[in-house]
Amino acid sequence: MTRVDVLTAGETMMALRATGPVRLGSGFTASIAGAESNVAIGLARLGRTAAWAGRVGSDEAGHLVTRTLRAEGVDVSAVRRDGDAPTGLIMFEQRLPDVTRVQYLRAGSAGSRLCAEDVEALPFEPRIVHVTGITPALSASCRDAAAALCRLARSRHARISLDLNHRPRLWSREAAAEALAPLAAAADHVIASPDELTLLGDGPPDRIAARLLDGGATEVVVKNGDEARSYTADGARAVPAHRVDPVDSIGAGDGFVAGYLSGLLDGLDAEARLRRAHTVGAFAVLSRGDWEGLPHRDELGLIGLPEGAALR
Repeated sequence: MTRVDVLTAGETMMALRATGPVRLGSGFTASIAGAESNVAIGLARLGRTAAWAGRVGSDEAGHLVTRTLRAEGVDVSAVRRDGDAPTGLIMFEQRLPDVTRVQYLRAGSAGSRLCAEDVEALPFEPRIVHVTGITPALSASCRDAAAALCRLARSRHARISLDLNHRPRLWSREAAAEALAPLAAAADHVIASPDELTLLGDGPPDRIAARLLDGGATEVVVKNGDEARSYTADGARAVPAHRVDPVDSIGAGDGFVAGYLSGLLDGLDAEARLRRAHTVGAFAVLSRGDWEGLPHRDELGLIGLPEGAALR
């Protein structure tokens, strides 16, 4: 068994970012993208040990995924190569300065074939297991894998973090609500937007959060644009987000989660965890790419420096 701070699993795809309009024959830059692996990279850059598990194809895109994650310090020793399915593909086109079009080519991908057997015996002893609402949306076997990951967490005395991360293009609200309710009931830490939180019940966020806390959750974090709010047994706390001019809005949520989990592992209080989460999320949107702009620990203080500051 390998001890890690955070274990997560899901699908990571090859990411193509268009340098102009796709229909005009734009060029592309290649990278990788996936909510869970974005969080793992963010944690590794902040000095935490993180492992990512999943399936990739026996193709060059699959090698790009594992090579990139390994280079970022993420443990990929448990990744499976699937010779019968390709690595998924995601394509980004920034059509207007503040409008990005995203196209998925992931149906039948290796990542969508993740199953319970892939995660039931993962060789890790994690402090936190992180799950998102994207993985169970990909297939029935992925839904089973997400449930198995929660069982593994409980069997190894790890806390469970759940980012609801609802993707309407992947499944309906009804299907998402049915699948995410048991994951939320098992989670110690639930992270969601106000709209995502309504997948778990009716009422305003504070009322839904209270029900989750009564059901056994330790903390519910609600991200709402200009601020984030933490609900615990000690009450609610709100922390405003940093005001920045985004270069690329993709990846903000995963950066937020990486910052939050690193603060949790560092033993920060609720307000400090939210401040860390906002800071990492701000870094994410100030560079192009899902994860490329995520900060290292010694860079966290850069946000908030005076405009035009030069570090000599």
